[in-house]
Amino acid sequence: MNASNHRTSALDLVRTVVDPGSWSCWDEPVEVTTDDPAYRADLLAARERTGLDESVVTGEGRVHGRRVAVVACEFRFLAGSIGVAAGERLVRAVERATAEGLPLLAAPASGGTRMQEGTVAFLQMVKVAAAITDHKAAGLPYLVHLRHPTTGGVLASWGSLGHLTSAEPGALIGFLGPRVHEALYGEEFPPGVQVAENLLANGLVDAVLSAEQLPGVVARALGVLCGEPSAPVPAAPAGDSPAAPAPAPAAEESIRRSRDPERPGVRALLDAAATDVTPLSGTGAGERDPGLLLALAHVGGTPCVVLGHDRGSRTGAAAGTGAGGVPAAGQALGPAGLRAARRGMRIAAELGLPLLTVVDTAGAALSRDAEEGGLAGEIARCLADLVTLPAPTLCLLLGQGAGGAALALLPADRVVAVRHAWLSPLPPEGASAILYRTTDRAYEVAGRQGVRSADLLANGIVDVVVEEPEGGPEAGPAAADGDFLPRLGALLGAEMAALRAREQGERLADRRARYRRIGLGT
Repeated sequence: MNASNHRTSALDLVRTVVDPGSWSCWDEPVEVTTDDPAYRADLLAARERTGLDESVVTGEGRVHGRRVAVVACEFRFLAGSIGVAAGERLVRAVERATAEGLPLLAAPASGGTRMQEGTVAFLQMVKVAAAITDHKAAGLPYLVHLRHPTTGGVLASWGSLGHLTSAEPGALIGFLGPRVHEALYGEEFPPGVQVAENLLANGLVDAVLSAEQLPGVVARALGVLCGEPSAPVPAAPAGDSPAAPAPAPAAEESIRRSRDPERPGVRALLDAAATDVTPLSGTGAGERDPGLLLALAHVGGTPCVVLGHDRGSRTGAAAGTGAGGVPAAGQALGPAGLRAARRGMRIAAELGLPLLTVVDTAGAALSRDAEEGGLAGEIARCLADLVTLPAPTLCLLLGQGAGGAALALLPADRVVAVRHAWLSPLPPEGASAILYRTTDRAYEVAGRQGVRSADLLANGIVDVVVEEPEGGPEAGPAAADGDFLPRLGALLGAEMAALRAREQGERLADRRARYRRIGLGT
């Protein structure tokens, strides 16, 4: 049912989300103290109508057995508006969740600030946002489920600070309510803009979920965000003895293989080697880029944030063409994708989760929009963030590694490459054009530049090279998923688990040192 035709009450939502019999309310009684007779009458009527003493309900329950703090608005209580009493109740609940080390689920449904209380009510949003910031700084997850409607100061404070944000189907969500917009400007707000599904399409929320879907998604996401390991995806038996390392292929062979349209990318890796995958949508601030995948997952049993180049469409102008007419498979990555990547980095840093970056890109977007969107600056900020990120970091070179879009996701504590992955300052055709004014010598130039996985290993850029099946992953997802990708996932999980066990200061110092010495022969 469309949210505009039905509103779930705060207590009904709580009963739907938490395990039966597990709810414990934290609310202390609130007295009606106003001297304004009209406001007093409104408060008493709201109490009679809802059976509640304020517009927010707080407490704790269990979601699939896990203790979770919950704060929820009751829209029928003066449109879920937030005044001084409601703001103080919210802050106390957030502070208690922080003190008790509980993840927090917020479910606002509100018109925003309570107009009857004026400016002092308006300022409640500052202290609520501060309390949530402290909660996140303590390394605790904060999830938000936006209900119909959520507008004004609630959306502009605690409704927009989640590590993961979902919304009710059809919910009205926006800063300025449509009624206020029409009153101020004399015209209706454009239809379809402030709707949950449109927010998802524009990278403002991560999912559109019914109340019935919410418990499963919350449980799955918290299994990762709380940093708990899970059973890894079983890999096929290794056989009696390991195979001998294959001879290092020529640069041309690896580049051609990496561009095969059937070669599995990050999505195939997650399908084959990850569990509890929860996709995140874009930057969470209004941008999405199909070239960047962002998700929470257990990879090889280890909880992590995954961000990687998404190969996407292999056809058309977006894919480009390599030397000899070979398609340069993969989506070009623009500044919005890098901003989404930095969102993933922030989540990993705030919660102390390992960050897995997956490099597989034909290059950065080359366009006016990318230039005006600050592509170069976002590459720089990704490099700065990754080099200094407090969380454990692991990079997987899975395929193409062309230019700044690849380098932006590379810096890590450890780097794993599959045999036919490569890394170069530009697509080989671009390097050939610079040196010889033709793309015809692309493979020759690539061979001299040391782009192969074997060269990267020799130069200390990569720590481990993983052999691919005899036919290579490009033999098709079905062939690769049966053996290679689960084995790769198990290796990645073990690498991240080992990084988590290291002392942070030592790990960060080693990360900085590895990039300090590259190319110096030491």
